[in-house]
Amino acid sequence: MSEIASYPSLKDQVVLITGGASGIGETIVENFLQQESKVVFLDKEKELGLKLVSKLKNYKYKAIFKECDLINIDDLKSIINQIREEVGLISILVNNAASDERHDIDSVTPEYWDNRMNVNLRHYFFTIQSVYKDMKQLGKGTIVNIGSFSWMLGQGNMPGYTTAKSAIMGLTRTIARDLGIYNIRVNCVVPGWIITERQKKLWLTPEIEKQQLERQCIKRMLEPNDIAKPVLFFASDQSSGCTAQNYVVDGGVVN
Repeated sequence: MSEIASYPSLKDQVVLITGGASGIGETIVENFLQQESKVVFLDKEKELGLKLVSKLKNYKYKAIFKECDLINIDDLKSIINQIREEVGLISILVNNAASDERHDIDSVTPEYWDNRMNVNLRHYFFTIQSVYKDMKQLGKGTIVNIGSFSWMLGQGNMPGYTTAKSAIMGLTRTIARDLGIYNIRVNCVVPGWIITERQKKLWLTPEIEKQQLERQCIKRMLEPNDIAKPVLFFASDQSSGCTAQNYVVDGGVVN
């Protein structure tokens, strides 16, 4: 991992990260561990979660993995109660879990549409609902939602995903208004095309990489650390005056 800034306010804080076993989430988990935070991450991929815990063992605190299918809200709430009892009150939440599975208009059924909303949007709200009282009790808290620039570009072939991701911006702004009175800040970090192992496996080709770099002002492909860094900033006291913001990290594509 490349060297990152130090944020003293993150030290010893209990951080909950959804979808933390791979991709951008995996990197966010490690970045918080590097800040000496107490990190708990949720993911439905048990093997990947346990593998990551084993990998990240040279930090002050050991990452804690909880297997959870975020579609099941009752299980989600139960696991958050466990975290509260085992680790302490949650002061930082990173809503990251999502699935950018491609789908065309004609293939979408009502059941599939609901599934895309459940996978990419619904659990954001219910995770916030489950943890904000911890933050209220602590007298402050930060929530960072992970969005996507796909809907800003009008990207096709995944209407369920882009619809859900666009709604995260609205959710961020309205929850920031509701929770600001408790000194709880809510911001959204919006990734551009971030090259994870999944992206490499499914979609990245030399031709597509060339096209992407032509669109970007910055002439390098972005990596998960490019998202983890602003997440740390918005989670820390260094951004204490920032809330209800939508912060795009795309190398300069969206105007």
